[in-house]
Amino acid sequence: MPPEPDVTAYPSAEPAPAGGAQWQALLDGDTTALAQWPDDPLVSLYAPLCAGGPDRALVVGHLAQSLDGRIATASGMSRWLSGGEDLLHTHRMRAISDAVLVGVNTVLHDDPQLTVRRCLGRNPVRVVIDPERRLDGTQRVFVDDAAPTLLLVAAGRGQEGERVGHAQVVPVERGARGLDPREICRVLARRGLHRLLVEGGGITVSRFLEAGALHRLQVTVAPVILGSGRPAITLPEISDLGLSLRPRTRRMVLGDDVMIECDFETVAGAGRGAHG
Repeated sequence: MPPEPDVTAYPSAEPAPAGGAQWQALLDGDTTALAQWPDDPLVSLYAPLCAGGPDRALVVGHLAQSLDGRIATASGMSRWLSGGEDLLHTHRMRAISDAVLVGVNTVLHDDPQLTVRRCLGRNPVRVVIDPERRLDGTQRVFVDDAAPTLLLVAAGRGQEGERVGHAQVVPVERGARGLDPREICRVLARRGLHRLLVEGGGITVSRFLEAGALHRLQVTVAPVILGSGRPAITLPEISDLGLSLRPRTRRMVLGDDVMIECDFETVAGAGRGAHG
């Protein structure tokens, strides 16, 4: 029998940050320099995401899932489902984003740092969605002071300017389920945060997708079958395939994983929640 895939073991030490002339040109938005490498895989992947200037509104969701569509075990264990190249990609996405956003369950289960460590680039603003104030302030995003951090809570559950550790509390109006994703985008845009990476978890990314608040969705598929666990994308039930989302896509190989990026910007009215 083939060896059992190892989805948990991963080096604890961080490798040297990835750089290079192409990556620096992407960070700088140097279109003249980027024109030298029209066929470079790095440029091909990130240049469309870096285009448009600093005020371009771009909300990108990213999830890593198993072949059977699971992002974690039933208990919430997800480290490390995808491989090192997807992890590097995630850090690069953070580096080109104004803010990285996660839901409360991701912070409770993973206690992520949400910083840029595996590539050159600045740390984005960290945004945590915790409508009911479930987090106690001991998590790393609140205590390490590595990057500015916002804690989004339901209106009435906190006051503007209140702090939890190093994080600033920001009340946001509720939507049909939890905080309204479009209102979250508006609140962050008023703070100059236009390029958002919605990094997880599945519930948070699904709600942004359902609300039509995502411009792109990146799903990295790892060659692993869990057989049970937490689903990646969950949307309201449909009875007609004509109501399914059929965005334009592009595919990238990341080591043993395959990432599919869905583009909701270029397909107006493509099913539920698509951008026009």
